[in-house]
Amino acid sequence: MPDRSHPLPDIVYLDHGATSWPKPDVVVDTVVRTMIEAGGNPGRSAHRIAMAASRAIVEARSAVATLLGVPDSRNVIFTSGSTAGLNLAIKGLLVPGDRVVVTSMEHNAVVRPLNLLATRGVIVDVVRADAAGRVDPDDVEAAVAAAPTRAVICQHASNVSGTIQPVGDLADIAHAAGALLIVDGSQGAGHLHVDLSALGADVYACSGHKALLGPQGVGILYLAEGVEPEELIQGGSGGRSEEPTQPRLRPDRYEAGTLNTPGIAGLGAAVRLLAEQGAEVRAAEVRLARRLHEGLLAIRGMRVLGPPPGEERVPIVSAVHDRIEPDRIAFELDRAYGVAVRAGLHCAPWAHETLGTLETGAVRFGVGWGVTESDVDRALEAVAEVCG
Repeated sequence: MPDRSHPLPDIVYLDHGATSWPKPDVVVDTVVRTMIEAGGNPGRSAHRIAMAASRAIVEARSAVATLLGVPDSRNVIFTSGSTAGLNLAIKGLLVPGDRVVVTSMEHNAVVRPLNLLATRGVIVDVVRADAAGRVDPDDVEAAVAAAPTRAVICQHASNVSGTIQPVGDLADIAHAAGALLIVDGSQGAGHLHVDLSALGADVYACSGHKALLGPQGVGILYLAEGVEPEELIQGGSGGRSEEPTQPRLRPDRYEAGTLNTPGIAGLGAAVRLLAEQGAEVRAAEVRLARRLHEGLLAIRGMRVLGPPPGEERVPIVSAVHDRIEPDRIAFELDRAYGVAVRAGLHCAPWAHETLGTLETGAVRFGVGWGVTESDVDRALEAVAEVCG
């Protein structure tokens, strides 16, 4: 667990659903050291500084592949974030006339690309989740069977309700119909044990800066063998420069331009840390999220979204009060108590519409690396006073 040797402000940070903070010391140190010792352009020049940058990228890619259960690290693509990875996969795989089945809990990183493609002839059918945000595999199977389907798209876990979707079942349903399964793993990787060799996803996009504890500006896109979206960006890849077209080899095809070497190296350090301590971190998150969940339910007028206490969820707990608006709660928590949370629609209006909070939004508490029992108790005391 963190030693917090770097000085930090006196704040209870419960906005891990947006981004993890503070970063582990090893991540901060690796980013800085990489900028000093490996500041060359990876995959371009042959001098020692460029080679050090290339080595940092290779080592980080290998660490990510190991953590996520990817046998061939070339199928791990580095992006600027989960949004970039989802855009690449969705826009690169779907063409006019294709049909996709998607859940009603998706983030705008999925909704908005699909909305654009719908104007170009892609057919989008939405399967509604239940009041806890859980999608029924039988409903997805019925939707897939209703017409030829190119892909099923779902999140691994909700950034609003913390609900975990039955990804393995959805993979079986999609594959039985000859369709792909595209997964938004932004809230899954790090919070959950992810083994992509067993999960069945054909595409899995995730953020490096959330539960994986890496820096902002880095993401991961896994593409299964044989899944070949058209690249969205063409440009220099460090090899085959004489050819006018983008190389087809992975990962070069999808990594045109200069990579964020310090960020990727930092992510590699974070991933190696999680490989050692991930089980301990996840167990602490589950325990603290339940403590937070039960504490919020004990506050008069508070309703917590998603599964009830005791049912599996990622450590995101969102709530609404019957009298006080979420924005007001979040403002008072920050201003008067030093508790950082997020209120609003969380870039997921479909999810809020499903959960019945589209008009109000919700206040979201996200547990993650470094959060303690005293942090949770301090936050609950503050919420009780704000809502008292």
